[in-house]
Amino acid sequence: MGEPDQPSTSRMIDYWLGGADHFPVDVAAATAFEQAYGPCAPVFRELRAFLGRAVRAIAAQGVDGFLVFGAGVPTMGNVHEVAAEATVLYTDVDPVTIRLGQRILAGSDRAGYGFGDATDIGTIDPAQLHRFVPGWGRRPVGVVFLGLAAFLDDDTVTRTFDELYEAAAPGSLLAVDFDTEELAAHPQALAMMGPTFRMRPPSAFAPLLGRWAPTEDGIVPVGRWRPDGVPAEVPDAFYGALAVRGDE
Repeated sequence: MGEPDQPSTSRMIDYWLGGADHFPVDVAAATAFEQAYGPCAPVFRELRAFLGRAVRAIAAQGVDGFLVFGAGVPTMGNVHEVAAEATVLYTDVDPVTIRLGQRILAGSDRAGYGFGDATDIGTIDPAQLHRFVPGWGRRPVGVVFLGLAAFLDDDTVTRTFDELYEAAAPGSLLAVDFDTEELAAHPQALAMMGPTFRMRPPSAFAPLLGRWAPTEDGIVPVGRWRPDGVPAEVPDAFYGALAVRGDE
């Protein structure tokens, strides 16, 4: 696989997490972003730790199938490593990341990787969905939606969550995060995020979930969502939640 000429946020995060699945162009972009913002590794370690705690909480409910949108690089404590007994379908829209993910998961019979646009569930290969999330639409599953809401407008987020609610079986759980306005204090870093990036105040997060009901933990800074010990002192750049699809 040839090296890409454009950086990828997911591979930059892999670099910040200490992974090995990124390219020089990603390291250069990550370095430039840190020069404008500050150290990013602690922030993304907290976000990845939130993912782990949320996935464990979902698995504790007896859920053994996960659908992951905007999956990025499937390594460094990702879903199939946390929920070791579950099956997982990772999806993304970036062809380079998809090929990278397929290479990483080539030896796995529990986890697969394919194309999937989070805003259009119909873009997912039905054969992959049936294989790796066999209970989709019939029994509770885990849906992971991290790193995506910040790049979608309010109407698209609301419609997407509503479509996921309709498609998933009652009892399904949704792990989600939102970007706060914290980056506004770093205009050079904010400019690097591109024109589709949207910051939101915490008061705007709950209405976007629609019929998905947050657990009693609420929508809180990711480091304070069921922390394992004392939360790390990092900027509250991300809020996270686990939300449930009811029986209606």
